[in-house]
Amino acid sequence: MTNHPRLVIAGLKGGSGKTTVSLGLIAALRSLKGLAVIPFKKGPDYIDAGWMSVAAKNPCYNLDPFLISKEKILDSFISHCTGDIAVIEGNRGLYDGMDTEGSYSTAELAKLLKSPVILVIDCTKMTRTAAALVLGCLNLDRDVQIKGVVLNQVSGSRHESVIRAAIGRYCSLPVLGAIPRLPAGEFPERHMGLTPYQEHPDIERGIAFAEDLANNYLDIDQILRIAREVEPLETPEVPRPSLITRHLSLRIGVIKDSAFQFYYPENFEELKAHGATLIEISALSEKELPDIDALYIGGGFPETHAIALAENLSFRESLRSAVEEGLPVYAECGGLMYLGEGLLLGDRNYPMAGIFPLVFSLEKRPQAHGYSIVEVVNNNPFYPQGTVLKGHEFHYSKPVNAPEESDQLSYAFKMKRGHGLYGKMDGIYFHNVLATYTHLHACGAKEWGEGMVRQAVQFKGKKALFKN
Repeated sequence: MTNHPRLVIAGLKGGSGKTTVSLGLIAALRSLKGLAVIPFKKGPDYIDAGWMSVAAKNPCYNLDPFLISKEKILDSFISHCTGDIAVIEGNRGLYDGMDTEGSYSTAELAKLLKSPVILVIDCTKMTRTAAALVLGCLNLDRDVQIKGVVLNQVSGSRHESVIRAAIGRYCSLPVLGAIPRLPAGEFPERHMGLTPYQEHPDIERGIAFAEDLANNYLDIDQILRIAREVEPLETPEVPRPSLITRHLSLRIGVIKDSAFQFYYPENFEELKAHGATLIEISALSEKELPDIDALYIGGGFPETHAIALAENLSFRESLRSAVEEGLPVYAECGGLMYLGEGLLLGDRNYPMAGIFPLVFSLEKRPQAHGYSIVEVVNNNPFYPQGTVLKGHEFHYSKPVNAPEESDQLSYAFKMKRGHGLYGKMDGIYFHNVLATYTHLHACGAKEWGEGMVRQAVQFKGKKALFKN
């Protein structure tokens, strides 16, 4: 049994101010109270998690009840709670899930973690109704431990006093802070939410802005007391991966730069747990691939770096040569786009790596958004046929040319839920390369890490035979 101080920051809807409160609270607890804060993000998210990681100066881990089993969530949460307090940001509204029961919602995660909940309310154009909304959240599920409220977008002292009095009278909950309406622009948004911290013009200023909000408008001491008054959690027994690369000195490359930045830290941990060493690589600045046994390319925004990616011809040629020699490559979303022939932006086609005969365009609206379920229907380098995997997809890009199967293109996945790449299919593969729009989380898809390591071991063995 372990007792980790923790709290969930939840809202009534997406865009209610959860991220601003979470960032400010994390930064204030770290700098003002001198606490080691471990951040967590509920739901499939890379951008908010990146900001939380910067604010905490610790990795931000993902807790997603759709992608990950309850046992693995508890195991991951407890094993990563190595600091003084955990701050967990929810997603969407507190009770929003995949059905009328709220399956996989922030509320269900809070119950699983026995965590108190702080509810952030966007108070724009309402007063007493705020109390009705809070009262509804309290009564919908009494097992959810809502312990306080933060008011956001407050337009003045009178506005604040009326809402505070109403919540105190009807809900018997403390108001733990009231953030005034502020001018937009400190955390600029792009089509996937906040701008990634890697592209913010002044990261430290952005975090300092959120920290000042927390220091000036939140009751940090009372929030900290709530986080410390928690029930203990029982650590579940979860099997660990066998160390199959103990004596192999396996090297797995990861393209990680401002163009490709969407990775779950747990995926990296899974590869390391198998004994692999990770080698960070930039597709923007490096001229060729280093000596590696496999390559992982995550998602990101290759469209905002199209010129630099296209101009780095030597790196693209190095990647193509490595693929021809059998290098295992696994790519997700933005990585998939990079492995195509080109990226069409406006009337200009920027050449990419050219592994697959695909050209991608960027649309104004999402081409896929949400959770996905795929079934492995064809033999491929990474997954056994018949495997079912849960993931998520969110992209504005689509292939311009109809990607029918050919000698250079086959599909590994059939979409049981979600859109995929083309015709309800996803996971194109060629030689030892597999690329997909579907993002996977290693804690919910053990086959991902096993496939990566297995292919790397085989390729390393072939290289050794060739040298001999």
